[in-house]
Amino acid sequence: MSRLLGWAVSISLALGLGLAGCAAAPRPSPVPAPPERWAKFRHLAGVVDLAGPRGDGSFTVAAAGRLFTLSRDGALRPFARGLDGYSTPVGPEPYITLAGDEPVAGTRCSFGGGMIFALQPGAHPGVIGIGADGRARRFVSLPAGAAPNGITFDSTGRFGHRLLVTAREHGATAVLAIDCAGGIHTITGHAPAMEGGIAVAPASFGRYGGDLVAPNETSGRVFAIAPDGAVATLAVSGLPHGGDIGVESAGFVPPGFGAGDAAYLADRFSKGNRHPGTNSILRLPGSELMKAGVRPGDLLVATEGGARTIAVRCASSCTVRYIAAGPAVSHGEGHIAFTGAG
Repeated sequence: MSRLLGWAVSISLALGLGLAGCAAAPRPSPVPAPPERWAKFRHLAGVVDLAGPRGDGSFTVAAAGRLFTLSRDGALRPFARGLDGYSTPVGPEPYITLAGDEPVAGTRCSFGGGMIFALQPGAHPGVIGIGADGRARRFVSLPAGAAPNGITFDSTGRFGHRLLVTAREHGATAVLAIDCAGGIHTITGHAPAMEGGIAVAPASFGRYGGDLVAPNETSGRVFAIAPDGAVATLAVSGLPHGGDIGVESAGFVPPGFGAGDAAYLADRFSKGNRHPGTNSILRLPGSELMKAGVRPGDLLVATEGGARTIAVRCASSCTVRYIAAGPAVSHGEGHIAFTGAG
């Protein structure tokens, strides 16, 4: 398949399309050899997620229950290791996000620039806040029995510039909006199963602009959740799906992204898994993404098994293209992060 034909899989999505209309969601036609490849960039044991970049271009990286910074030159340095620093048990998936400093709707506060928020799974679920000074504190507690499995920040404002958390509760998925004062509002308590690198779509992303976008590894679908809780199937990945195999990671290509930038993905080692991972941060150069037709505002979604990656573009309709894969053993986790945020 030529690169130009890759965007040809396009199906118009009528307004109001929901789960009942998911058969009409666009899907790609994967080819045996995608044009681009994720490659190992930095070894890091237990790596599970990346957040950022910050104003200086660095990322925060979660690995083996601790945090690191990843600089523009690729250097990894421990972060939040001092007094009141951050640590969490190894094993769960404590995904992280970087919050903005926009005023939160309905409050007299903001999260403040440079704050990292991490999920705290386990017997006492919650969200941990880590300041730019490396000090950590429990920011909010979640209901007992909740299993938090996704976190992101609403930079568009459609969710009021709140933290968005997905959590498995009573056999369903709840989407929670958390404000800077620790108030929790339930967007929906009946969303489909989803986890991993959830993200909020930019305003330019067609009818889904400002919606929460979340992948589902078991079905291979990508969902969009509106601020009123309505759920739609944004796309069908067309990639292998199932537990520890299907679409897991997501991220939107930021404004200003170009050939000199790059995308990054955590590749976590998982003993005994069909895709055991490489314990490394994977990298996909911007020059390769540009050659594959990817542009700012596109959504990238990658599978947990093998880091197979699609690009989704939405305007009046959505298109889906299979653009990349990682090493066959890759075990992708968390968000897809990018340099070049404008």
